[in-house]
Amino acid sequence: MLRLFSFEVYKLFRLRSVQLGLLAAFLLPFLWALAPGLKEVYGLVLASGWQVVALSLLAGMEFLFPFLVVMAASEALGSEVAQGTLKSLLLRPLPRSLLLLAKLLALLLYPFVLLAVSFLGGLLAGLPHGLGPFYGGTGVGAGGFAGAGLLSPQAALAELLRAHLLAGAVLLPLASLALLYGTVFLSTTASALAAVATLLLMRLLVAFPALTPFLLTTYLDLHLRPEAAGLGLPLLFIYTLGFAFLAALVFERKDL
Repeated sequence: MLRLFSFEVYKLFRLRSVQLGLLAAFLLPFLWALAPGLKEVYGLVLASGWQVVALSLLAGMEFLFPFLVVMAASEALGSEVAQGTLKSLLLRPLPRSLLLLAKLLALLLYPFVLLAVSFLGGLLAGLPHGLGPFYGGTGVGAGGFAGAGLLSPQAALAELLRAHLLAGAVLLPLASLALLYGTVFLSTTASALAAVATLLLMRLLVAFPALTPFLLTTYLDLHLRPEAAGLGLPLLFIYTLGFAFLAALVFERKDL
């Protein structure tokens, strides 16, 4: 299983969409560090390099990071179907569910790698602004960017690590959902569009207040609301496992 997982990780990170996504995640912080309109748009004057890391996370989680994860998960299966390599894999004496599990584990690793690259880029881009103590906030802790007084580097690092880990947890069910649609449609484009459409539909269900606490989309900003992790994290993992289970059922019965 470890060899199969390693092979799937290797294939995943060779995908052009994944490589471009990692490059975009690394370069995004440099864009924010040099942006001249932060004060006009966000009312923010950078007081520390830690704020650059937070800005990149907040901007990326609005659309970019979820999109990159959905595209990678869709392409992980869709590209193999398009290239004809999936059939040769299925000819081996290997259970389909085991193959899909290896793909899923590789895809669940990708969001954390993506966020780690963004974090590293943010640290490098923020160096000119300093990474020492500062008056203000990281943007993902108490008081937002205004903060609540002097913030130490250790406290800033702890806030940002927590926010990035929660953001990674938010992206896990998106990868699992896109993989589910990948098994249904066996097409990169169709599965990506279906995953995005599902998320948009869930957003519309906020009109039903009784459903709101249980919707996946309610917790897409969990990295900004760590107080909601008590209910949010279990639900995110339930969604991840549920989508994965459905994907395995479909994949086992799919005529390839």
